Amino acid sequence: MLILTRRPGESLYLGDNIKLKILSVQGKQIKIGLDVPEDMTVYREEVYLKIKEQNKQALETSQQDLLAAAALWQEIESRK
Repeated sequence: MLILTRRPGESLYLGDNIKLKILSVQGKQIKIGLDVPEDMTVYREEVYLKIKEQNKQALETSQQDLLAAAALWQEIESRK
């Protein structure tokens, strides 16, 4: 992990098109401004981790799910 020190009003760049600016520091809270491309999504860490977990759960299939899908498929095929 790269650790940098910045004061309010100072900025840093990540690559050519992402700018982070320290807006203010009040006690333990730091306000950061982000200039990022419009097509780039930015998440707070807790939101990002929740999305990642939900995506993982959505991809998990149980044998019960597969058996139910197979039964539905057979039912549809038998109607033809």
